[in-house]
Amino acid sequence: MREADNDEIDLRCPQIVADNAAMGLRLRGIFGRGGTEIGVAQATELKNRDKLSPSTIQRMVSYFARHEVDKKDRNFGSEENPSADYIAWLLWGGDEGRAWALELKQKIGNAPV
Repeated sequence: MREADNDEIDLRCPQIVADNAAMGLRLRGIFGRGGTEIGVAQATELKNRDKLSPSTIQRMVSYFARHEVDKKDRNFGSEENPSADYIAWLLWGGDEGRAWALELKQKIGNAPV
């Protein structure tokens, strides 16, 4: 029964999260900064709306917790001259990605993977 419950949890991100990741990839291509190869891989999964693993959701939650302070950077949020941290934030899904990952982590809880 738990397995069926877990299957009902949609592990694909909402379109807005996919759009944020796509913007992060686009800005990274234009400006040549922001994020790591792991962030680029994460953005690609989000952009494609791939089904993510529970461990990936946990990595997203951890990323946002560590990088919340980056939102204070100069040019965070600018698309004309974005900070590297803003681009990285978008690669992980942006503010909507943070909210979605936190909500999903609560839904998954201790469900078996």
